Amino acid sequence: MKKITDKKILLELVAEDGSCLYYASEELRGDREVVLEAVKQNGNALRFASEELQNDIEVVLEAVRQYGFALRYASEELRKDRKVVLEAMKKDGYAGVLKYASKELQNDIEVVLEAQKQHY
Repeated sequence: MKKITDKKILLELVAEDGSCLYYASEELRGDREVVLEAVKQNGNALRFASEELQNDIEVVLEAVRQYGFALRYASEELRKDRKVVLEAMKKDGYAGVLKYASKELQNDIEVVLEAQKQHY
C-alpha cells in the first residue's frame, strides 16, 4: 500500500481522524506537527508515531490526555515519568493502563490512588 507523503493532505486527514497517521510515510510519522495534530484528535495514534516522538514528552502528554491507554506506546523512559503516568491515570485510571507504567510507578501511592479515583 502506498503511504501518504503530502504533509498538507495528511494534516487535514489526521485533524479529522488521528488514526490516519497509520497511512503516513515514515518521514511524516516523525513529523512533530503532524503527530501532535493526530494525537490531539486520537491519542491512540501515538502507536504510529516514530520512536523519537514516542519519547517526546509534549507529544506523549497530549496523547495520554486524549486516551490514557496511549501510555502503552510511550517510550520506556516516559513510562517512568510520574507526570505522564498521572495524566494517563486521570484520563483512564484503570489497572489496564497502570500496567504500562514502570514498576516503580505501579507501586506509587499517588498514582494508584489516582487510578482508583477514576475507577469509582
